[in-house]
Amino acid sequence: MYELIRGINSPADIKRMNKEDLSNLAKDIRKFLIKKISATGGHLASNLGVVELTLALHKVFDSPEDKIIWDVGHQAYVHKILTGRQDGFDSLRQYGGMSGFPKESESQHDIFDTGHSSTSISVALGLACARDIQKQKHQVIAVIGDGAFTGGMAIEALNNLGYLNKNMIVILNDNEMSIDKNTGAFSSYMSKIMMNSDTLIMKENIDKFMNMTQIGSKISKRANRLTDSIFTSLSPSECGLIDALGIKYFGPIDGHNIEELVETLEFIKNVDGPKFIHVKTVKGKGYKFAQDHPEDYHGVGKFDYRTGVKPGKTRSISSIVGITLAEMANYNENIIAITAAMPTGTGLNIFSKLHPDRYFDVGIAEQHATTFAAGLAKAGLKPYFAVYSSFLQRGYDQLIHDVCITSKPVTFLIDRAGLVGNDGETHHGIFDLSYLNPIPNLTVMAPMDSQEMIDMIRFSERMDSPLAIRYPRGSEYIISQKDYDFCKIDREPFDSYSIGQPQVLIDEVRPLKGNNNLRKVAIISIGNMMKPVLDILPDLRKEYRESHNGQDFELILLNARYLKPLNVDTYLDILGSVDNVISLEDNVVTGGFGSSILKLLSENHLDTRLDIFAVPDKFIGHGNTDILMDKLGLSPSKIKDRILKILE
Repeated sequence: MYELIRGINSPADIKRMNKEDLSNLAKDIRKFLIKKISATGGHLASNLGVVELTLALHKVFDSPEDKIIWDVGHQAYVHKILTGRQDGFDSLRQYGGMSGFPKESESQHDIFDTGHSSTSISVALGLACARDIQKQKHQVIAVIGDGAFTGGMAIEALNNLGYLNKNMIVILNDNEMSIDKNTGAFSSYMSKIMMNSDTLIMKENIDKFMNMTQIGSKISKRANRLTDSIFTSLSPSECGLIDALGIKYFGPIDGHNIEELVETLEFIKNVDGPKFIHVKTVKGKGYKFAQDHPEDYHGVGKFDYRTGVKPGKTRSISSIVGITLAEMANYNENIIAITAAMPTGTGLNIFSKLHPDRYFDVGIAEQHATTFAAGLAKAGLKPYFAVYSSFLQRGYDQLIHDVCITSKPVTFLIDRAGLVGNDGETHHGIFDLSYLNPIPNLTVMAPMDSQEMIDMIRFSERMDSPLAIRYPRGSEYIISQKDYDFCKIDREPFDSYSIGQPQVLIDEVRPLKGNNNLRKVAIISIGNMMKPVLDILPDLRKEYRESHNGQDFELILLNARYLKPLNVDTYLDILGSVDNVISLEDNVVTGGFGSSILKLLSENHLDTRLDIFAVPDKFIGHGNTDILMDKLGLSPSKIKDRILKILE
């Protein structure tokens, strides 16, 4: 099985293959990807769509001397196969295994680490300029999807490419999808290029002219595929944007015709200056389930490839966000929902079906989405921008400049906060508490469970200033009183008078009910770190008593709920009543919740010991979230052991 794949150790092996071999290899690769990804999870549909394109690239160009940059990088699995990493697919995206994105540390053929969208053209242009300064001759190619092409950074880079007139190639992989269906004027513009009848008539006229003589007929038959590829470059009026930028447009090209792709690339690599190749592909090609429903097979967990991906039995946290917001919009006509090309991932696909006139998918454009929301708020509406934590990083200037300086009532629903697992460094949401903390006028909340998240979102409707609510990826979970009868879990309503106030789940110290001879400890958790604390608390106290001659410690357990503002009086009362304070967060240690507690201690000259349990000051790789949390000392068992050591 996969005999052709097993014979591939480097791109040099591709160059020896003929058309038939390449076609058979493409079939082999698709079978390989379906089988392997079903066992590990990963990005399936996008990779099934670029098999022939990747084969053609490695057939024509000389990697790694020629530089191929994969935008986002989730569609680079075929590239990894062709560069000798087939064995790595058994551990794809697993802890210690092969990354699901290009990694410079993994292979010399991975020219640049990617993970977020719209960066490839900028990187490629930098490499092309460096090549020319260093008087080198290699080719530089950026491969970008039509979804990523809606990102402003890609257009900025194209504009600069046209101005600099550098010799490089931009390949648009157009499958009419990003993760969900593409939106925006540029997507419509590319569709017009595909469908314009004048362009098709022009191509037919070229063919007729070539067939007027015997020699021309022979040339026509040989070159027909090539004219299919390049005829639109002769008609700049039909590709006005690209042409206006000074970039030669070629296409559209059938992205599943290897022979056409190879001939086109061979021709174009000898054309000087910036080139733009428009390649049409089918996302999920070769696997019916993925081809029929590509959005369901963009990023998948483990599944049975014979029956396809089945719906989960539990609701996701993201879907609860969409349901809650849609319910609020039923009675509040001012509520607006915004996504930056992630409707399903953020749960807003639910909102879009019920309130399509108040739903906006702005494409991969977090900067625009943030300021767009500010404009809506200025006009008296109530905008909600649902966005992944790592993607909001791109809208940071707009968050400060356009929302918070003038205190516009925009609510940011920050999904994928904390570690997200298999996608690794580029997707972990471990910086948001730190980058939100210093911004004036901004309230930041983090729920301990799904019910508290719902309560916070409902409370947000009454906020007349900027608000961020951050929550993790995963299935819904409820921290219930019956499961944790040793503490008091009241569903206290949120109101403007309780902003900054933590929720007290256990208080054995105040007021004056503590035993002066017992050690007094405050454990303060923010967000979803509360559940692991509650899970280990009975064993923690049992093991503490066993090592202290039956003597217990007195505990104050707080659910912080707010990163900022903090109710200073409440916190100072608690911090001054205990011997030890332990804070827990799934954010980097620098600048997050623990830093805020440390600031309170320092400013008020309290010498209470503080231990901050947080993600260390480094980038965290890919892997199962439970494994990663354990390695970072943040799993339930590691939290228990660390607390016991502190209390020795």
